[in-house]
Amino acid sequence: MAPPLLNLDGIKLTFGGTPLLDGAALSASAGEKIALVGRNGSGKSTLLKIAAGLIEPQDGEVFRQPSATVRYLPQMPDMDGFATVRAYVEAGLGPADDPHRATYLMEHLGLTGEERPNDLSGGEARRAALARVMAPEPDILLLDEPTNHLDLSVIEWLEEELARASSAVILISHDRRFLERVTRATVWLDRGQTRRLDKGFAHFEEWRDQVLEEEEREQHKLGRQIVREEHWLRYGVTARRKRNMRRLGELQTMRQRFRSHRGAEGTATMVASDAAESGKLVIEAKNIDKSFGDLTVVKGFSTRIQRGDRVGLVGPNGAGKTTLLKMLTGELAPDAGTVRLGVNLEIATLDQKREAVDPAETLAHYLTDGRGENLLVNGEQRHVVSYMKDFLFKPEQARTPVRELSGGERARLLLARVLARPANLLVLDEPTNDLDMETLELLQELVAGFAGTVILVSHDRDFLDRTVTSVIAPEGNGRWIEYAGGYSDMLAQRGGSNLEDRKARSKAEAAEASPKAEQAAPKGPAKKLSFKQKFALDSLPKKIEAVTASIARLENNIADPAFYERDPVSFQKTIAALDKERTTLAALEEEWLELEMLREEMEG
Repeated sequence: MAPPLLNLDGIKLTFGGTPLLDGAALSASAGEKIALVGRNGSGKSTLLKIAAGLIEPQDGEVFRQPSATVRYLPQMPDMDGFATVRAYVEAGLGPADDPHRATYLMEHLGLTGEERPNDLSGGEARRAALARVMAPEPDILLLDEPTNHLDLSVIEWLEEELARASSAVILISHDRRFLERVTRATVWLDRGQTRRLDKGFAHFEEWRDQVLEEEEREQHKLGRQIVREEHWLRYGVTARRKRNMRRLGELQTMRQRFRSHRGAEGTATMVASDAAESGKLVIEAKNIDKSFGDLTVVKGFSTRIQRGDRVGLVGPNGAGKTTLLKMLTGELAPDAGTVRLGVNLEIATLDQKREAVDPAETLAHYLTDGRGENLLVNGEQRHVVSYMKDFLFKPEQARTPVRELSGGERARLLLARVLARPANLLVLDEPTNDLDMETLELLQELVAGFAGTVILVSHDRDFLDRTVTSVIAPEGNGRWIEYAGGYSDMLAQRGGSNLEDRKARSKAEAAEASPKAEQAAPKGPAKKLSFKQKFALDSLPKKIEAVTASIARLENNIADPAFYERDPVSFQKTIAALDKERTTLAALEEEWLELEMLREEMEG
């Protein structure tokens, strides 16, 4: 293997309290394409800044090849002091770099170079920042969320550009398909430490689950070993005569390991508040038009959206997705044609313009609209701190101003507010921006399983494929066409502009019968869980949580050295109760797993 251009080892960094980085490592050799993944707030961006030399760690070694050039793409590019985009981009070039490369990149990213930085949209600023860091063709390219605010055509172009680049690339992104196509290795930052998989992101999730399962087994074994050692200390013949100090010392070490173990981060709990069922027809648009001056945004578009449909809007930035969305939901009147909304509609909207939130407002005040400390969720009064925990916020963050949140935390906060409102129509404009993989998975499940209707705008191809039942896309000159299925289905029906997507689709169609053939085939038994099975699947997680808490209490009691001497009979009863609870937990988990696999098989 080639010597590393960049090597971080034993990196430690603490901002008070639990260490953010605790022995993290990261290395890259020439040409390597590495995904850096982890939960929001796990320290990914901080580790990337350390690699770029922008932050100094408190401990650990940082090595960069002295001759290697490094370029870093931040989430929020700073363009102050530059009169034009071209001046900003060319400022990133070195003396020996080719200025024509900057022009080439700007052209492919849809920029002339004459734009003024203050007038740029979020997507245009991101494209200018990409041109600046890629123009010198650096040895090491560090990219923090490069696809945010980019439209699909630019994302696909960037995939190809990075794949053939000679630079070592380390990137953070929430876009699964982008990571799958670009990366060849994965570094997982979890609880302050890193693990490396020498395979691309496509293999990450299966590997991560195996690692966590093995860790859970090891922790369980350690707990059992501690119980056995404590039993020996109290009942062993040798122990009655003379304590074996070496063995006692080992027990204390095991206890310390067990107590100091940081379990895997919790997962968010996303449940949309249900409203009364809407009518069967949700939205009907007939021949609607919309123009702004000489620019025709929508012309002659018609659609019928019915209860249970999940519709995705795609297209380049500026194509008019948000305008069409506003017309369909009645927020904006068409110039011609009609839009009819169904009866009993309750709409909850996630706006793309997240900066509209008052940065000085606290989390609790924002979630409750300043109406005390409780909010109504699904007809139930919830304390704001309890509801915040469902979205992975800590109780002490209730009084934290919004301005102190990371991008991912702000995305979760907005989702928490939207999902608290009773709705039978969810309108989501770029809901995936800044979400980590685990939260994205939960949002995916929520959208796919929502009992009402969903209309969403997204550039995330994987998210669209997994959630929507149809896609509306622009065809030019204000024409929009609705395609059945997800994003890949749309490409196949149009002939597609992405070669990899067409190849993947062809293979899929050759491997299995087409959806139309399946629909034509005689239907078998109803492919859904019975009421009893669905109720069990919904209620089992709470039972598992209760039994897990009971086990934790019992283990905590046993860990008290004076417990046996104080009450030997109760000690024996606690041991027996602990074994019983663990057996119960194993049975509950097995039952949940079987039902979950059955559900996936039926819905798959």
